[in-house]
Amino acid sequence: MLIVKVLHIWMVVSWFAGLFYLPRIFVNLAMVERSSVAERARLLLMAGKLYRFMTPIGVLAVVLGFWLWFGFGFGGGWLHAKTGLVGVLVGYHLWCGRLLRDFEADRNTRGPLWFRWFNEMPVLILLAVTYLAVLKPF
Repeated sequence: MLIVKVLHIWMVVSWFAGLFYLPRIFVNLAMVERSSVAERARLLLMAGKLYRFMTPIGVLAVVLGFWLWFGFGFGGGWLHAKTGLVGVLVGYHLWCGRLLRDFEADRNTRGPLWFRWFNEMPVLILLAVTYLAVLKPF
């Protein structure tokens, strides 16, 4: 079971790297001038590859997390709260995919400042999840 825990932590760290970096690419995409076709194409390529790379990593992180939950039989309100926050992260991940499709179709209406704030959401969720997992307050 410790191997599953190691793999879970590894997948979570990797998934969060993508969740932190993809919205930063969105900030840059929102700043690109319409006339800068090559720069926009390069950023879209990077964002698309990152999203396709981080999606299976996120799936593995969630699957391994459930494996740990059911394998160890953890209980308590903290775990339910943590699982709820993971659900929010999955929604955030899917929202990133929607935003990427909007950029690809040239339908983005949001500015770089909005994406800078959007980029802070996983940071706050990581703080809450770490607090719950380590301290198990309830």
